Amino acid sequence: MSLSLTLTDLFLHPLKSGAALRVPQATVSDTGLQYDREWMVVDAEGEFVSQRELPRMALIRSELRHSELVLRAPGMIPLHLRLDSAEGECRVRVWNDELPAFDMGALAAQWCSDFLGAKGLRLAAWDSEARRPSEAAWSGGVVALNTYSDGFPLLVLSRASLADFNRRLQAQGHEPVGLERFRPNLVLDGVEAYGEDQLHELRIESSDGPVTVRLTKPCARCGIPDVDPATGERQLHIGDLLRSYRQHPRLSGAVAFGMNGVIVDGVGRPLREGAAVTATVAI
Repeated sequence: MSLSLTLTDLFLHPLKSGAALRVPQATVSDTGLQYDREWMVVDAEGEFVSQRELPRMALIRSELRHSELVLRAPGMIPLHLRLDSAEGECRVRVWNDELPAFDMGALAAQWCSDFLGAKGLRLAAWDSEARRPSEAAWSGGVVALNTYSDGFPLLVLSRASLADFNRRLQAQGHEPVGLERFRPNLVLDGVEAYGEDQLHELRIESSDGPVTVRLTKPCARCGIPDVDPATGERQLHIGDLLRSYRQHPRLSGAVAFGMNGVIVDGVGRPLREGAAVTATVAI
């Protein structure tokens, strides 16, 4: 069985745990989408930090401009970083993975520490020589490589799922939330609420040929969706609502929202908002 869907939205998160960046098109890479989660804030020991510890990270906005990544935050002078340069090498840790990386230098470190109010922070950039595969048991038979994502190259969400979540929020007297709250890369229209849970593969049309994405694991949710992207403040009713109805049997009851995906085919091809998608349903 197949469904005809539409890719309505594309998001990058150049800085891990920074604000989402909606883009009209993005290039598929062997680690997901080019520039997605290729920079990361780490502490003095090289351990990654995120909105879980520092919710103000949600206020750091990224802009990709020509040969630069520009980071902006309230009250801060914009930080301009060349895409092809760094000031040294370092080691970083993401969950259980220790990796080589590039240190973006003292100015970037001070900028991050000043805005986030934590001493000793550094800004690390992805080393393309590093290899960080997804867990084999959940990668759908594909060697799925990652940059600094939590564990998978792509996160896929449907507009219908967000609409249903917002209906439930409003029934409780809360304001609706946007897609950015759940940090997807690919957003689909044409499937019913939580229908992405049953999808197997997406064939996304592009000008250079199709891109095939396999959906392999429901996305287990931590406390990051509680953080308001506009204010950097926690809103605990978001997680409370998810826990009330989205405990997923495939994850032993963990809360899930959206599906993790891996690249099967199409590295180097462009994805564009509005692209036609043919989806197969898992048996």
